[in-house]
Amino acid sequence: MSDRAFHGNKVARAISLILGTAVALPAFSQQTTELEEVVVTGIRGSLTSSMELKRDSQGVMDGIVAEDIGKFPDTNLAESMQRVSGVSIDRSLGEGSKVTVRGVGPDYNLVLLNGRQMPASALAETGASASRAFDFANLASESISAIEVYKTSRAATPTGGIGATVNIKTARPLDNPGLHTSFGAKGVMDTSVDNLPNSLKGDSITPEVSGIYSQTFGDDKFGIALSASYQERDFGFNQASVGNGWKSFAGDENNWGTIPQAGAPGSERITNRPDATDTYSVPQNLGYSVNGVERKRTNGQLTLQYAPTDSITTTLDYTYSENKIAQQRNELSVWFNFGPSTSTWTDGPVAAPLIYSEAIDAVAAPSDLSMGGAKFATKNENNSVGFNVEWRATDRFGLEFDFHDSSAESGADSPYGSNAVLGVAGFFRGTTTADFSKDFPVISVQLPPGMSAIDPSRTEVTGSSFRNSYMKTEIQQAQLSGNLDFTDESRLNFGVALTDLKNRSAYSNVQLDTWSSNGDAGAYPDDVWRADTVRQYFDNIGGSGNPNLFNQFFTFDFETVRNIAASVGGEQNYRASPIFQVDRRVEEESQSAFVQYSQEWEWGLPMQGAVGLRYEKTDVTSRSLVPTITGINWVANNEFPLVLGPGIYEQLEGDYDYVLPSLDFAVDLTDSVKLRASYGQSIGRPLWDQIQGGRTVDQIVRINGGTGNQGNPKLKPLESENIDLSLEWYYADASYLSVGYFRKNIDNYIGTTLEMQTPYDIHHPGQGAYFQEAVANACPTAELTCVRNYIFANHNGDPGVRPDPNNPTNPIISGLPGDPIVSFAIKVPANQQSASLDGWELNVQHMFGATGFGVSANYTLVDSDLTYDNYNRGEQFALEGLSDAANVVAFYENDKFQVRAAYNWRDEFLAARFDGGGLPNPVYTEAYGQLDVNASYNWNDNLTLMAEAINLTDEIYRQHSRNSHQVIMVQQTGPRFMVGARYKFGN
Repeated sequence: MSDRAFHGNKVARAISLILGTAVALPAFSQQTTELEEVVVTGIRGSLTSSMELKRDSQGVMDGIVAEDIGKFPDTNLAESMQRVSGVSIDRSLGEGSKVTVRGVGPDYNLVLLNGRQMPASALAETGASASRAFDFANLASESISAIEVYKTSRAATPTGGIGATVNIKTARPLDNPGLHTSFGAKGVMDTSVDNLPNSLKGDSITPEVSGIYSQTFGDDKFGIALSASYQERDFGFNQASVGNGWKSFAGDENNWGTIPQAGAPGSERITNRPDATDTYSVPQNLGYSVNGVERKRTNGQLTLQYAPTDSITTTLDYTYSENKIAQQRNELSVWFNFGPSTSTWTDGPVAAPLIYSEAIDAVAAPSDLSMGGAKFATKNENNSVGFNVEWRATDRFGLEFDFHDSSAESGADSPYGSNAVLGVAGFFRGTTTADFSKDFPVISVQLPPGMSAIDPSRTEVTGSSFRNSYMKTEIQQAQLSGNLDFTDESRLNFGVALTDLKNRSAYSNVQLDTWSSNGDAGAYPDDVWRADTVRQYFDNIGGSGNPNLFNQFFTFDFETVRNIAASVGGEQNYRASPIFQVDRRVEEESQSAFVQYSQEWEWGLPMQGAVGLRYEKTDVTSRSLVPTITGINWVANNEFPLVLGPGIYEQLEGDYDYVLPSLDFAVDLTDSVKLRASYGQSIGRPLWDQIQGGRTVDQIVRINGGTGNQGNPKLKPLESENIDLSLEWYYADASYLSVGYFRKNIDNYIGTTLEMQTPYDIHHPGQGAYFQEAVANACPTAELTCVRNYIFANHNGDPGVRPDPNNPTNPIISGLPGDPIVSFAIKVPANQQSASLDGWELNVQHMFGATGFGVSANYTLVDSDLTYDNYNRGEQFALEGLSDAANVVAFYENDKFQVRAAYNWRDEFLAARFDGGGLPNPVYTEAYGQLDVNASYNWNDNLTLMAEAINLTDEIYRQHSRNSHQVIMVQQTGPRFMVGARYKFGN
């Protein structure tokens, strides 16, 4: 009977020597094996090694192996992983960041580094991320030797990966004896830089350098491996968006924001009015932004190994990564207050506006034309120290101890904070129209009579926000595992682990809610506002050529304008605060144990099987500092900022434990055909914001109430029952065909319930006695400008009514006793859903003999009945990230040349169930395909010249809501080109 299941295919093992990794076994069950040296490098060698990983694995597993030391297939790890069947990626800032596997989103795919659970941290635009997902953009690919994607659950694999467990492997010097050195340098030209205002442009060419050194000493008993890389990338993206989301209504609904009912005043201005039973939506705002970004990424790893005897190997390693991102933005945007409108609609039952226009008197009551900007910087830093001892006590018994202390930290890298925004506006906007008929939404604005261009002398800083966000995740993990071979055909694996995981997320926000004007336009010299045009930045998006586009806005230098604002309004108001207002901390203490028995046997055909159990127990403690609320002010038409009080701490606890079985079976139907079947149970832990205790409310309340969030540490993890079937045909050298079916029955899915709460007993001025008086006497349509003007004219100086000290013509109206208590829609997570998904994976890899040509292609189909109902306006549950995906890689190589073209496509998928306004509206990411090409030339045995093109066809990225005309965001970037060289020497 073959010992392949336990000791690895010798050819694959030999290849792993060249690549600096033991590719056939996971890091948590390595052992010493006699190896043959077979030199296979390049694309074909990489694909052959990946195929052997798949063929020799227990359960369903795919992998990617480096083509040579220092040469992973793509510069971005996520973009490499999307070549694996069932894996699709999320993109951020124009490159891959997180992975979805078989329709299961990034938060439920566990990432390991050499078998160790990795912490993750990230900052969203206005706060710490709630995600557990590892961001692959933080790691350079040069030091990575292999990635293993385990799609079936196994007792020996740590829990947390419902979609997959991804193990990233780095080089070990004793696995690759002798001297091995590689050095590479690239110049990066990102064409998106060219499509930015001059003030936002970075360098046209930026550097990437990397190096690897590996050496063994003392008869290969000592080893050292050192790798490092530094990358700079200057780029940009231009975006049109409805950033604050859409308000959805029933066709017969009569509420704030609805269009007039049939026969009511104003209904004659509606074309193709939605029917009474239709669902329709109106936009809250619409804007354009141009964004310049500078990214600096530093990676390094040091590995020291010592093998005092043939049976003991010790490894000490340190991994570091730093990803610094600085961003500056200018924008043009308009806000809709839902006054008298004109509109044209698509047919129902889910109707979207093709044209939406609000009538605004540009002389008597002009609105603001917003031209805000932002400048901020963040730093993501990862540190991991690990120690490992492998002891092969006898030929049949071995133990392994592994400990690591790892952290991921994200925070501001600028005195202005992690997200610093200046609201800039000119109050000369008249009737405003949004055209949503094409991919690009078009803003049209009427200026006051006699005014043909926006006026710098009437432009000023209004509101502002300087947010300091912070997130840190720490993991200390100790694992002891072992194996006992009863015979050459049977083995028992076992292990225990202790994991202490701590997460902290916090923020402070220095915010001025003077969005309706500070009244200090004269403080800003006209020349700080630089006239620019919009259309040139969106020339690749259909509809941007519309002649009705309002094609003018001001850009400005953020620091110059901030300094002027600070001199007028106080330095303390225009700088981030280091004192956090909200500080949430969660600790998860987990104990786990597993046992797994594996067996090979003959029963007419060669068969392999494994059965295992894993036990997991987790205790959750959440402690949170959250602010109290003492009042509410009405400062602009639909803006009611809260008055914050001192913070209070809250602590909540929860716990859970699970026994998770797994079963794998495989049979060799012929020498080239393998059939697999697997069953297993796995869990996926809740997101951080779902278990962080403490209630927080959003600082701006609207006329109809406020919104907020509250965590629940008593949540249970997702439970998934996983079934896999796979048929694989290895019909020729480095060629195979496979088809697989998978099904996941997921319980405890976490939905969000909306609870209407009235915390702090805050009185709402927008629904109080003054408001009702204005509606009864002067403003029968409850038009908010009319209401505010009436209250100011009749009650200035009365309790709760006073002029804005920064703009005496603007009223500030406070809630008073007797006014209605403001109601907050608080989102609270709860275990409330079960879901199932299933799908098919089709793979083909074919080498065209000795011609040098080859192709690798896969297609994944995923299906679930739990989809979003666009007609339903209430809160609902649906699976996010569910989509079909396809990948095709074609290549040619010989001794000198290597050319590869890779096309990746992902179908439309639900990205979120709440939009930027916090309302229950879907966000769909539209189908996206991207073509990448790279080529290299081996000048000699040591020197290789390289060229690469990313997003060669210059694709756009677009999201929409219930209807494709309800744009959420459409983004234009550009192709990226790299030219470089790599030099290697050694054994």
